[in-house]
Amino acid sequence: MPFAHHGHWEVGAAVGGSGPHPSDSAAGLCPDTLPDGLLVADAERRVVVFNRAAERLTGIGRADALGRDFAEVLTLYDADGRDWWRCLDPYAGLATRTRHPERPLHLADGPELLVTASYTRAEDGSVASFTVAFRDAIQRARQERNRADLVSTVAHELRSPLTSVKGFTATLLAKWHRFNDDQKRVMLETVNADADRVTRLITELLDVSRIEAGRLEMRRQVVDVIEEVHKVVKGRVVAGEPASRFKVEVLGELPEMWLDPDKIDQILGNLVENALRHGAGTVTIVVEPDSRKQGAVVSVRDEGDGIPPEAVPRVFRQFWRGHGQPRGGTGLGLYIVKGLVEAHGGGITVRRAPGGGAEFRFSLPAGAPDFA
Repeated sequence: MPFAHHGHWEVGAAVGGSGPHPSDSAAGLCPDTLPDGLLVADAERRVVVFNRAAERLTGIGRADALGRDFAEVLTLYDADGRDWWRCLDPYAGLATRTRHPERPLHLADGPELLVTASYTRAEDGSVASFTVAFRDAIQRARQERNRADLVSTVAHELRSPLTSVKGFTATLLAKWHRFNDDQKRVMLETVNADADRVTRLITELLDVSRIEAGRLEMRRQVVDVIEEVHKVVKGRVVAGEPASRFKVEVLGELPEMWLDPDKIDQILGNLVENALRHGAGTVTIVVEPDSRKQGAVVSVRDEGDGIPPEAVPRVFRQFWRGHGQPRGGTGLGLYIVKGLVEAHGGGITVRRAPGGGAEFRFSLPAGAPDFA
């Protein structure tokens, strides 16, 4: 039965599909900073490393694990209930073995884990150390469901505009001379709008990919946050929203802010769009200096029904949509906003606005210029 391999680590490292190379362990990587459980046994099978994630996943304290035989500390069984270490016999057998690909195993009367293992061998081929890395299979399954949801959502969101584009272009090509100029313009405007919709979707997907991979590129420069707020509001007014629906409040002088202007526009644009689409009444944007640390705090408030308290923990997850809200977009906007704010070193929260409705409040540190 094949199992997908997601990489392996030597002593002092852990499993991870996009993690550092095993040689990075020499750089002093701390096992307790790793998200995966890590157990390392020496040549005598004694546990010498048992990180914090291993404690969390197994319920075994580090003090109880260190110095003991690794097979007694981490008892693992396969789907047929066989003792995995007895079947594998890692300290005997072929001296050419270097690793074991990831596979699902479970603790005795415990949760299922995704486990991989690797060897460090002495010159004579004997095992110098044995490294076992493991992670929660439930979390992995949840990630796979999220990916499946993403594919499903993308397929759904792409189908409608692409069908429209194909229909209008095919009609125009086949019957160009039968339409007058006004009819042609209407169809071409529809095609253009649908192309913009596809472009926005692709941009969102790229943003999600970069956020999850930790590869957002920040191009910092001095940004006037207040000016950016006014620019976003002006854009919405030009797009047809009444100017009376917006209110901007500035509650103090801001320090010099080094931010990525495109990402700030995206954060503000998403939050204002969210307030317009799902809120009601006046959209108020409050900008003020951060009293706790050097930086700025921006709040975007509406006067709608707000977000139920039980839904607050889910607001920034992928595909979240409020109950009763009309279907529109991918449900990725607030997830992306959170990722962009955190990429600046800031944080974002949601709560009930003073006058009712929802208030999204994010903070941004002043930052520093990026140097090559």
